[in-house]
Amino acid sequence: MRRIDTFVFYSLERLLKHIESPKDLKKLNLDELPKLAQELREFIIDIVSTKEGHLGASLGVVELTIALHYVFNAPYDKLIWDVGHQAYGHKILTGRKEIFDTNRQLGGISGFPKRSESEYDDFGTGHSSTAISAILGMAMASKLKGNINRQHIAVVGDASIASGMAFEGLNHLGVTDVNALIVLNDNAIGIDPSVGALKKYLTNVKAGTAKDENIFECLNLDYTGPIDGHDLKALVTELERLKHVDGPKLLHIITTKGKGLKQAEEDQVVYHAPGKFDKITGERFKKSGEVQPPKYQDVFGHTIVELAKINQKIVGITPAMPSGSSLKFMMEEIPERAFDVGIAEQHAVTLAAGMATQGLVPFCNIYSTFLQRAYDQVIHDVALQKLPVIFCLDRAGLVGQDGPTHHGVFDMAFLRCIPNLIIFSPMNEMELRNIMYTAQFGLDGPIAIRYPRGRGATIDWKNDFESIEIGAGRSLKNGSKIAVLTIGHIGNTVAELIQKLDRPEEVGHYDMRFVKPLDKNLLRSVFNTYEHVITVEDGTKLGGLGSAILEFINEEDLSKPVKIFGIPDQFVDHGDVLETHQMAGIDFDTIHSYIQSTLNQCD
Repeated sequence: MRRIDTFVFYSLERLLKHIESPKDLKKLNLDELPKLAQELREFIIDIVSTKEGHLGASLGVVELTIALHYVFNAPYDKLIWDVGHQAYGHKILTGRKEIFDTNRQLGGISGFPKRSESEYDDFGTGHSSTAISAILGMAMASKLKGNINRQHIAVVGDASIASGMAFEGLNHLGVTDVNALIVLNDNAIGIDPSVGALKKYLTNVKAGTAKDENIFECLNLDYTGPIDGHDLKALVTELERLKHVDGPKLLHIITTKGKGLKQAEEDQVVYHAPGKFDKITGERFKKSGEVQPPKYQDVFGHTIVELAKINQKIVGITPAMPSGSSLKFMMEEIPERAFDVGIAEQHAVTLAAGMATQGLVPFCNIYSTFLQRAYDQVIHDVALQKLPVIFCLDRAGLVGQDGPTHHGVFDMAFLRCIPNLIIFSPMNEMELRNIMYTAQFGLDGPIAIRYPRGRGATIDWKNDFESIEIGAGRSLKNGSKIAVLTIGHIGNTVAELIQKLDRPEEVGHYDMRFVKPLDKNLLRSVFNTYEHVITVEDGTKLGGLGSAILEFINEEDLSKPVKIFGIPDQFVDHGDVLETHQMAGIDFDTIHSYIQSTLNQCD
């Protein structure tokens, strides 16, 4: 490299191709790091533009990623990314460059840090706000084991640090003397723009208008910043200094999500995970003009607006997912009654409970996988008090490439054991609309409505509303030999495959709709009519619909055989939705083959 005045001229040779681990990175001169940053951005854009994935978050931390691995000694030093959307550059620099094009693909690397994947991935972070607690645990363990020179770093986004668990970790960290550094990656956005009083405070800190006392210093952290998170020299200099400062520390850096791709900087919500796009222009490829059924999330979003315009008591709540859940439609049209509470699932549930005590009709809209984070609130604050909160659980079932951290397969099992709680899963868009319509009139307790990621089954879905009888299933098709009982959207697959059997007239199909309460009259009729009963669900076999049916036949002292199709007792890896269904054994071909074989045995 040579320097002339203010212009830097680099060798034409690519730096990134020589880097297989952080050891190779450390061989570079500090002046070469900006060129590496440019190449790393280009590499991420090149792969994600064709393979899809999370884009904006990783582009925003390219310089930070390089600086951390340049200064610290991973994997001896511990490094956690919160959330793991940011970790693409980390993966590329730690030995996974050649296989990065398998990211989120079947058999490929995970889209999130994963301990079993690399010694450099110190903690799995598919869900947010866990890094401070985890890094504190590692730092305390190092101290107990006498590893006084080991560094412990957690990179936490400004949306993640506002979560309750992050504050619990900070509260503990501040009264320890462990060697831990929290890097606050402040870009004012998670998936959607950050919200809340802490966001306003950080904005004031950046503007120099915050009050004299610094909130992090008040928590006994050695605070530095804010500094430019895209200035590699400044980052390296400060990280080198902090490496020699004892005790808990926090470095506040300012970054731009999507940095380096104009469209990703300008439309940070869409380019969080933009799908396929032109890597040169940044423009997203247009979808086919074919008319398709709507996404379930959009059916929810439009329906709650429709209902809320009539029912003034309806309010909508989401923990940081207004775009992903489509509550954004209500936030745009009726903003005074639609609330994004940030990454705060526990708060969202109890907020809804409080509103319900005052006669409001709260629709608490949470991804199935994130409701796991508020389990006690569902039990203690809602169900125990029989408060009519309406939980709308998006992304139920297998979600595909986000993998086991995001599959919504446990909800039926962990909710079914809770007294006073109704569980419903619509087979199509009209059923979703109708149960929302029914629930908003008021129930005796809470209801959980679970529906999958992706599109429904019907083009013409905007039906007139009809009330649904609580606990009533539907007979879709009568048969004589085999009854198939389904719950939710997967019933559409079953309806299709029954028609492709050799003798479809011998197979009955029943949409149970409710996992709780079960339609016991319908079940009695089924078990009195058919020789074989099969259940199909996109949740875990343990504790789900099939388990509920087995409990029923035990109570009724019945002895008919029941075959359960559901998610086995294991975490399902990532792949597209069809591939994950195949891994779980609930795909079209597997179920079709079993039913046909059973039919043949009935001869």
